[in-house]
Amino acid sequence: MSPYPLLRVVLASALALLVCACSSLPTDVSRTESRALSNTGDTRLGHGVGELTKAHPGQSGIRALPEAKEAFAARILLARGAQRSLDLQYYIWHRDTTGQLLWEEVWRAAERGVRVRVLIDDANTGGLDEMLATLDAHPNIELRLFNPFANRGFRAGDFMTDFTRVNHRMHNKSFTADNQVTIVGGRNIGDEYFGANMEVGFQDLDVMAVGPVVREVSDEFDLFWNSASAYPGASLLPAAAADGPAKLQASWEANRNREEAREYIETTSRTPLVNEVVQGQLDFEWTTAHVLHDDPAKALHPVDRQDLHMLPHLEAALGRPDKELDLVSPYFVPGKDGTAGLSALAKRGVKVRVLTNSLSATDVAPVHAGYAKYRKELLEAGITLYELKPGSAVPPPDKDSRPHGLPGSGSTGGGSAASLHAKTFAADRKRIFVGSFNLDPRSAQLNTEMGVVIDSPKLASRLSSQLDSTLPNAAYLVRLTPQGELEWIEREPDGRQTTYTSEPGAGGLRRLWVDFLKILPIESLL
Repeated sequence: MSPYPLLRVVLASALALLVCACSSLPTDVSRTESRALSNTGDTRLGHGVGELTKAHPGQSGIRALPEAKEAFAARILLARGAQRSLDLQYYIWHRDTTGQLLWEEVWRAAERGVRVRVLIDDANTGGLDEMLATLDAHPNIELRLFNPFANRGFRAGDFMTDFTRVNHRMHNKSFTADNQVTIVGGRNIGDEYFGANMEVGFQDLDVMAVGPVVREVSDEFDLFWNSASAYPGASLLPAAAADGPAKLQASWEANRNREEAREYIETTSRTPLVNEVVQGQLDFEWTTAHVLHDDPAKALHPVDRQDLHMLPHLEAALGRPDKELDLVSPYFVPGKDGTAGLSALAKRGVKVRVLTNSLSATDVAPVHAGYAKYRKELLEAGITLYELKPGSAVPPPDKDSRPHGLPGSGSTGGGSAASLHAKTFAADRKRIFVGSFNLDPRSAQLNTEMGVVIDSPKLASRLSSQLDSTLPNAAYLVRLTPQGELEWIEREPDGRQTTYTSEPGAGGLRRLWVDFLKILPIESLL
């Protein structure tokens, strides 16, 4: 027996790692091109949308979905209402309570004969291959993985040997039924996005849309679906087990029968959105709206290929603000150029206001470290900075039963910790962007993103008005002291005020960790 058993283990592990890391993506992939169905005007959704659009030719109907449970209900209703097609594109689809409920509805739609196309970024599918293979094996479901990992069981191998490629991700999010109704925004599929997680909840924002903008979403989906980075599930996943469907059905039934799921389903069924659909009184705002998105080739080419990026188009679509610019971004790392641009706006008299996560509310500390480096410069330029308190839900400004709040007002589940996840920008209370784009280098250079720019004084004003009324109590105001040091102001509804001289709500170790991260050259990865 070797006198160095530990060395033998290390050498064996290194050899196994080397073998795993040598896996590569298949090169002989057969991709059958497909497009969104256009013959859906005679479906139930088509008839309903047709009646609405007759009175608003050339315009799109927009309905904000700020409340978490309504956002979930909207997706369930679309899955149940679809008769011809479902096109679903997501960065994350968890196998949790809401994730399984939606998978079950998707399966039921396929069983009815609905053609289902599901495009998922592969970064968060670890451990799901068996389930995904079973779904993909259904004759009416086709699943593709965007920019997949070659090493299915040991993904670290890809990070070691193919980091540049796998560091690019598809962050887009859309849910389209019968090419008639779509949902676009910031929410992934998972409990924390739909108010079903009692420990953490993301404040987020989607919009549901009908009319011409839906075709633009479908065109975006087709572009990504037929791209070189979208791999058919069968080219990577194991063969589906014969008992796979039975196992899925059993897991879905067990999920539905859990007490938490039953309570969530019951609560969701009573949302105002569901009542409006039942009564045939679903309300939309009619206006012009356009989809902006990156080119999927952004995942394959160097970051200097600016022709593939949506950021310049987003800046052009929002226009040059004359009076106000409100930015809501959970991951806010403006960088040198962004800081200079925002500072220039503020210096010519534009009121620039930013809402992002505080250190105690963020779920990604390195991003906060990237943002923190620019706080003083932004404040010196006259930009107003707010950082969301942990556990603070931004409530809707209206007191009626319908949640109009933006950027995300729904309950996050009991006493859960709230973290900002909405990405929305409003210019001059006239135009608003809702989508997946964060104001950080990752969204600008590495990930693909999408969203909708809406010409809507109503929605843009609602966002700005809500920030006016709720930020003082829901977020820390960051400002500079006369000596040029940072301080955080916390205001309570009763008028009390507390001043902090270091990141409020964050422990000493967390603050120390962020201080260390600030000195690392990682900004381009954030």
